[in-house]
Amino acid sequence: MSDTHKAALAEGRDQGRAVRRYLEALEAHKPKRGRKRTPESVQKRLAAIEQKLADAESLTRLHLVQEKMNLKAELSAADNTVDMQALEDEFVAAAGPYGARKGITYAAWRQLGVDAAVLRRANVKRGADS
Repeated sequence: MSDTHKAALAEGRDQGRAVRRYLEALEAHKPKRGRKRTPESVQKRLAAIEQKLADAESLTRLHLVQEKMNLKAELSAADNTVDMQALEDEFVAAAGPYGARKGITYAAWRQLGVDAAVLRRANVKRGADS
């Protein structure tokens, strides 16, 4: 295998990685329905669960323990912020060549939630050839 072939394979892997990371971040940070929970409201609910646990019957206690675990995971996930701008910049650099090579259309990117402005930055255009 030639050095240019190896370099092309590495470039393709890097582009695929950038695209995957951005799409996964978009999915993970998709707005959820309803009122947004704040860390304070989660802490308040955790305190309420602690009070209820003391005299809850076994099945209710099971559900409360699970809710407590879920809320603690939610709090720790909120602490792990993702640098969406950095992921977007990597995506912008990779999406055009990756999409052209793989035959990904503008509509497919949009279907997955990629903003039109991001696609413009990535030079991905509407139409049959993109």
